Amino acid sequence: MAVMSDLKDRLRADLTAAIKARDEVRSSTIRMVLTAITNAEVAGKEARELSDDDIIGVLSTEAKKRREAVTAFTDGGRTEMAAKEAAEAEVITEYLPAQLSEQEVADIVAAAIDRTGAAGEGMKAMGKVMGVVQPQVRGRADGSAVAAEVRRQLA
Repeated sequence: MAVMSDLKDRLRADLTAAIKARDEVRSSTIRMVLTAITNAEVAGKEARELSDDDIIGVLSTEAKKRREAVTAFTDGGRTEMAAKEAAEAEVITEYLPAQLSEQEVADIVAAAIDRTGAAGEGMKAMGKVMGVVQPQVRGRADGSAVAAEVRRQLA
């Protein structure tokens, strides 16, 4: 028997509450997230139940899509669409672990460089360092910001 995800249960319960409260933004956003989770569950060779960690990955991706859309709509002068995407991103962020500060990311990267002995290896150590850092920051920091910090410290 597959282990049910606490996070998925929470999302489903919150969806029901949002529908009852007639909270359009919240219910449509949670509905979209649950669809993305279902799609991820059936995407592989065989359907599987996602773990909370996997779901955090899906949520991170969805939040990132919203942040990128906000930027695109803002640049295009479409403030209403930007506001809608920002509101969705806010709802999704509630289900993600607390975000790491720039300093916390820098510290994690520094520790990973130490641990892998990558200091002085330059950019060719990027993959090795990212491999150690990624599991520690998943869902708690933007991947491109983390990669930029790794590049900065390896340079």
